Amino acid sequence: MSKQYSVAAAGITLANQAVTLAFVNPGVTRSLEFLRAWVGQSANATSAQQRVQLNTQVTAFPTLTSATPAKLTLSDAASEITGGAAGAAGTAGINASAEGAGAKTVSWPDAFNVLNGWLWVPTPKEVITLNASAASGLGLHLPVAPATLTNWAFGVVFGELG
Repeated sequence: MSKQYSVAAAGITLANQAVTLAFVNPGVTRSLEFLRAWVGQSANATSAQQRVQLNTQVTAFPTLTSATPAKLTLSDAASEITGGAAGAAGTAGINASAEGAGAKTVSWPDAFNVLNGWLWVPTPKEVITLNASAASGLGLHLPVAPATLTNWAFGVVFGELG
């Protein structure tokens, strides 16, 4: 079984733009298997539809707030992925302030009502795997700016393979 980690945030105010919420780029030694992703907001009670997608992105990556992955089993070692603001290989970050010019390839497009939130839990055949030394990272992305920018919670769970 792979060691599992999360990159998550809550109570976040988003920039007034389409935004990458979380971004994880594999390092050179371990492939990453993405097992769960979620998005929700608690700012108001107004029903609104929101697009969301999981996508890969190649250089140039988003400009992010550094986020160190949290281990989900306390006895595991720290993740090989470290916090980073540039989206570089082996780093993770949240809440992009700029999206970067790198091409995004959508892996999983969806939409949700902000009152209900969004949860992606793939069956084993639907997990997204990024190989070690891949030239791209995985982003949890809102491709359209949300109507409400405050009190967002989101994250991804990944396992390190090998």
